[in-house]
Amino acid sequence: MIPVCKPWLCGREKEYVNRALETNWISSKGQFIGEFERAFARFCDCEFGVSCSSGLAALHLACVALGLGKGDEVIVPSFTMIASANAVVYTGATPVLVDADKDTYCMDVERIENKITNRTRAIMPVHIYGHPCDMDGIRGIADEHGLHIIEDSAEAHGAEYKGRRCGSLSDIGCFSFYANKILTTGEGGMCVTHDKKLADRMRMLRNHALDCPRFIHQEVGFNYRLTNIQAAIGLAQVENADKLIEARRSVGLRYNRLLSTAPLILPIEKEYAKNVYWMYSIVLKDQVKLSRDQVMQQLEERGIETRAFFVPMHRQPVFRNRTVENAPDCDGEYPVADKISERGFYLPSSSNITEAEMNQVCENLMAILGS
Repeated sequence: MIPVCKPWLCGREKEYVNRALETNWISSKGQFIGEFERAFARFCDCEFGVSCSSGLAALHLACVALGLGKGDEVIVPSFTMIASANAVVYTGATPVLVDADKDTYCMDVERIENKITNRTRAIMPVHIYGHPCDMDGIRGIADEHGLHIIEDSAEAHGAEYKGRRCGSLSDIGCFSFYANKILTTGEGGMCVTHDKKLADRMRMLRNHALDCPRFIHQEVGFNYRLTNIQAAIGLAQVENADKLIEARRSVGLRYNRLLSTAPLILPIEKEYAKNVYWMYSIVLKDQVKLSRDQVMQQLEERGIETRAFFVPMHRQPVFRNRTVENAPDCDGEYPVADKISERGFYLPSSSNITEAEMNQVCENLMAILGS
């Protein structure tokens, strides 16, 4: 089976983990925590990095640090992984959904303005599948209405908007280091920011909101700490960031060439963007009579693992059934999100996938589509 994605630990990961084990610093203190935070912040062209236990934890910390709460609204794309919406829901605020752009699958900037009310406090753009959002458009709307921007960069390590790294274009940028991310710690996350006050507040919140003296708590905090062992892996990954990112880009560009004649909508790269092709995402054109699931099933039978696109937020039962009080309104129309979710999936995208494996994927996919 060619896996849909696997980590590539191509540097000093084992050396650094062994060093953490030898020093007995295996929990949330140790030299690698600070080193990883500083290295990743530099990588993002930000001043401060705050590590945490997951990408969702990073988003939640950002929401709380910016003061979001009950009665507030946050603009969120409908086409995203549910962590984006959940982070808002955790605070008591309400996500307000926006449809996807038909070209990039990111939030459609032209649809944001109509969703803003006097309760809107923030916009959460998500750089979908490694392609940056139109951040100038989002920044213009945010500035006009006095809104915060929380940048969900979980899928966009090293992606760039007009030469600037994703994560550095907002109040707080949030990353995931899950095993399938371009840079990974297995599980883990990071908030990056230019604002020292926000960084200090997120560090405090991630550690039970511990105050001085110790075990005095003025507010509710969270156990969102990263371990020194995870940070050791992360530091080694950051040291090889350029190699890992360019490898993933090479995978995307090679797929583009191999599948250029297939009846597929392939990922693009806007003139303002550096797409890192986190996952190589394809959408079946209307002329393909097989369903998405039928194509995926036939690929699996041929030893090729794939993944379906995200299910949009307005289709999630937990929100449609109002299981939570502050669920987003799911009654609107989101035609782009619906179509790409129904017809889209991604191919094996590991940074170290071989050319032979990619040829095998494409030959089998073309044969299935041709049949």
